[in-house]
Amino acid sequence: MARHHDRARPKVVIVGAGFGGLQCALRLASKPVDVLLIDRNNYHLFTPLLYQVASSLLNPSEIAIPVRSVVSRARNVRFRLGNVTGVDFKTRRLQITDGADIAYDYLVLAVGCATNYFNLDPQRDGLSGVKDLPEALALRNRVLEQFEIALTEPDEEKRTKLMSFVIVGGGPTGVEYAGALAELFRRVLVHDFPDLDLTRARVVLIEGRDRLLIDFPSPLGNYARERLQKLGVEVRLGSLVQGYENRFAHLDNGERIPAGTLIWAAGVQPTGLTQHLTVPRATAGRVEVDDFLRVAGQDRVYAIGDMAAVRDASGLLPMMAPPAMQAGRHAADNILRDVRDQPAQRFRYRDKGIMATIGRNAGVARIGRLRLKGFVGWVAWLLIHLYFLIGFRNRVAVLLQWGWNYFKYDRPIRIITRSDN
Repeated sequence: MARHHDRARPKVVIVGAGFGGLQCALRLASKPVDVLLIDRNNYHLFTPLLYQVASSLLNPSEIAIPVRSVVSRARNVRFRLGNVTGVDFKTRRLQITDGADIAYDYLVLAVGCATNYFNLDPQRDGLSGVKDLPEALALRNRVLEQFEIALTEPDEEKRTKLMSFVIVGGGPTGVEYAGALAELFRRVLVHDFPDLDLTRARVVLIEGRDRLLIDFPSPLGNYARERLQKLGVEVRLGSLVQGYENRFAHLDNGERIPAGTLIWAAGVQPTGLTQHLTVPRATAGRVEVDDFLRVAGQDRVYAIGDMAAVRDASGLLPMMAPPAMQAGRHAADNILRDVRDQPAQRFRYRDKGIMATIGRNAGVARIGRLRLKGFVGWVAWLLIHLYFLIGFRNRVAVLLQWGWNYFKYDRPIRIITRSDN
């Protein structure tokens, strides 16, 4: 491969400050390159704990950290707030919504993905997502407001519908949020609303396949189902939501489930930028990359994280934080190898396992050949998530909130917030 370095210090532009993009930037810190990290938000979000913001356990500031504070000690790394709308691969330039035109020598695309609502329209149909921070806050407001409205609703059928929540998607997000909601209702809100019969509050989890947590070993998925059912969650397997009208979820088997709130935690699709790239695509619109994480047909453009179709012997890697983080570091290493006129190295994903929590004292984890469930799985989940949470202050704050909830059976962030904008 020919090397054409136009500058003494090549400029690396990273689009996206998620798990992959941030790890790539940190790997390039203090190296002989100039790095520009661009994101439409000025914070890095620890998405595995979003559901705890939506269920009144954590504050947004406890799972988000300003990007500038993370990279402030790296003299060669700069951050820019902006939304990249297009890439000209021939001239090696990016377009941003504010009209700016940014040149690059190396480009790392790490823009993640968005929720795929399939045949439903989230705005028209009034669906609630749990993919980003604004959605999590809106969902927290929605859940609490439903009980406030139910308190003054004289019609019993309407009151029950207001307190009925349907969650679509039996992956980690759906399972964890279903358990968190059930515990919020039965351990906390039951004391906040003594005049409401919260035994009528419903949490229904719907999954289109034949078991929950399809990426986990089947015994762990079965355990998750049993645990959720003990918490009072109704689990429907092998069912698809085809519509949501008049506060009823319509299933493909003809069933209509009352649902004052429909929470969508199933399916992903490319983000706006990914859709506008003229590059080869794979399953679900993910960008095709080679074994070195380079975008197909481009020698100095890398794609990592959820937007990239990275494969190993078992197929496409899951859209999760660990593959994104490892890919971010590997892309950075390959850029540095190219700068030094050294050959690139193939990416090999080291699977360190997956885990999920199902309410208090219950979790599941697959770590190599090890299978954990119950209290041990829950403790493993706590420790791993604390470890990967960025920022010492955030770790301490989250640990304190978890401790408060564990010993006091309390969700302290039960506030409804509104913006005047």
